[in-house]
Amino acid sequence: MQVELPGITLVGTAHVSAESVAEVREVIARVKPAVVAVELDENRKRAIVDKKRFEETPITDLLRGGKSSFILAQSLLASYQRRMGAKYGVEPGAEMVAALQAADASGTKVALVDRDIGITLRRAYAKMGLGEKIRLVWELMKSLVGAGDDEEMEVDEILQEDVLTTMMGELSRMAPTVADVLIHERDAYLAAHIHKAARDGHVVAVLGAGHLKGVESYLRAPATIPDTKPLEVVPKRFPWGIVLTSAFSLALVALFGWYAYQGIRTGNFADLKLHLLEYVIATGGMCALGALVARGHILSILTALVAAPLKPLHFFVGSGIFPGLVQAKVNKPTVKDFQGISHLQTLGDLFRNKVTHVLMVASLAQLGANLGLFLLFPVLISTGVLRHLLAPLTG
Repeated sequence: MQVELPGITLVGTAHVSAESVAEVREVIARVKPAVVAVELDENRKRAIVDKKRFEETPITDLLRGGKSSFILAQSLLASYQRRMGAKYGVEPGAEMVAALQAADASGTKVALVDRDIGITLRRAYAKMGLGEKIRLVWELMKSLVGAGDDEEMEVDEILQEDVLTTMMGELSRMAPTVADVLIHERDAYLAAHIHKAARDGHVVAVLGAGHLKGVESYLRAPATIPDTKPLEVVPKRFPWGIVLTSAFSLALVALFGWYAYQGIRTGNFADLKLHLLEYVIATGGMCALGALVARGHILSILTALVAAPLKPLHFFVGSGIFPGLVQAKVNKPTVKDFQGISHLQTLGDLFRNKVTHVLMVASLAQLGANLGLFLLFPVLISTGVLRHLLAPLTG
């Protein structure tokens, strides 16, 4: 699919289409442009040219910062795209590689016109609400296990504008902010940098068909192209999570401080011991349960049991990080496991692959710890459910 504009030829491709690869090569050979622009940034270019780069990423880098759930979702998305490529015999991004090779062979200048993938993902993550995150992960999980795939969709159909509109509408319904960041913002960003590249002569721009209409609209009216600098800034949102966690932790310390004071004053420490046990059961127990559900190693489960109650001592580090690191130490993910991330096909593969298994342990342990701290512990302490059960242990 091509669009001819003054000084610019847009080539819309399907990222898993052999026809798109051939079309890219044909257009570049025929037009002989001064610049070949590709829908890539420097990081993604290195990723598709040198696939070993990601494979050599240490598992500790993935866990650092408590982003295991987000990285797991990205792995599921990559798996789905790779499965589509396998179905049609084409690796995702093959048309971009073809464009780079054609430009290199002819000595043509290459322009990387897409926004840095890290900025795009951080902007999407920062803008998404909790409901959107849940819906998006749910849809990715369904796609992984094949749910909802009642109808086959050929790549040729994907290139049709009305189908693309429907697909984007579905994405907008599930996660409007993701659609805005991944599609609409990047339409403007791509158009701005293609327009800039055209100063050096005729440009052949290779981009996904989903961006074709939006980019064309901007390039036909360059005055409407916005300043791209604001699109390179990750928005800062009020840190409600930190504020609420801080408030809850302070309240927790104050609560136990009060019971300690009462124990010292009366000589009866029964209430202090009771609520400490409730706290350990709620946080450590739920964190360990999460690690157990994720089929974590016994050492990971025990680590979760200990790490969650000690949350005040590692305030800025999620409790799930520790069982995740222990799981990584025990399982020792290899390069082969990293290679296998993009080939996940079933839910069971998440547990068989050592990398995603580590992420599952970290994610579910963290979820359990959060549920225990914010939901179960307040219920236990307000209802006194364990008071009679734990009375023998607390004296």
